[in-house]
Amino acid sequence: MSSRKPSGSTKKPTGSKTSSSKTSGSKSYLPFIIIGGVLLAAIGAGAMLYRSSGTDAPSSAGSTSTTSSPSSQATLPPQRVSPANAPVGAQPPHVRGDVGAPVTIEEFADFQCPSCARLHAELKKIEGEYGSKLRVIFRNFPLPSMHEHAIDAARAAEAAGRQKRFWEMHDMLYEKQDIWKNDPDVQATYTGYARTLGLNPEQFKADMNAPAIIERVLADQTRGRSLGVTGTPTLFLNGREVDPKTMSADGLRAQIDAALAGTKK
Repeated sequence: MSSRKPSGSTKKPTGSKTSSSKTSGSKSYLPFIIIGGVLLAAIGAGAMLYRSSGTDAPSSAGSTSTTSSPSSQATLPPQRVSPANAPVGAQPPHVRGDVGAPVTIEEFADFQCPSCARLHAELKKIEGEYGSKLRVIFRNFPLPSMHEHAIDAARAAEAAGRQKRFWEMHDMLYEKQDIWKNDPDVQATYTGYARTLGLNPEQFKADMNAPAIIERVLADQTRGRSLGVTGTPTLFLNGREVDPKTMSADGLRAQIDAALAGTKK
């Protein structure tokens, strides 16, 4: 997703919450036809919901989208509900950490978002520090109108997930973001990453084009919009949205510690 928090060159992971390469052959257009059709349906449904709510429809509380950079503007109005009542998103979700961890961070992110890449580096350290006390759920929230390869990257991660390598591809996409973000042939690059991870490249390419993969991405986006997500990265810690101003490494540690103290009480 394009970044939701104000973008900048700071070293902290806070920042702005911020289509595919040209390939020959009719098959290369298949995923875009699928994406286009499903996105049109999703946009139509979102527009109907927005119109039916009237002009007094609530906006995302605490949202900074009005002050974020032009590349971070979301295309649909948020339909905020409580996490318990929100659509469940892709099932099963991608989870890293102990299932019984007392603290859960649910992250909505875009693989091409620079702020997401910065947060990834810090969040991975934090995961190691807290061990079994913390688990992280990743949700795809690509904003293709802002990031050219956002959907392709989400599809690549999901395709790797079909061969039990989602998190390995997740990490590689963030760590190599500066390499592939301007790549004219990202699908070939992602297939190369798949080979590096020991995946079957032919299965990987087929899975990238599978409708079920697109459906998983859209399911995560639907959950995010229902929670009022308008940009990336957006985090929910034990069901409560993390203030963008506190989404630094130290800020996250403080909130995790507070949550752990609360569970002990």
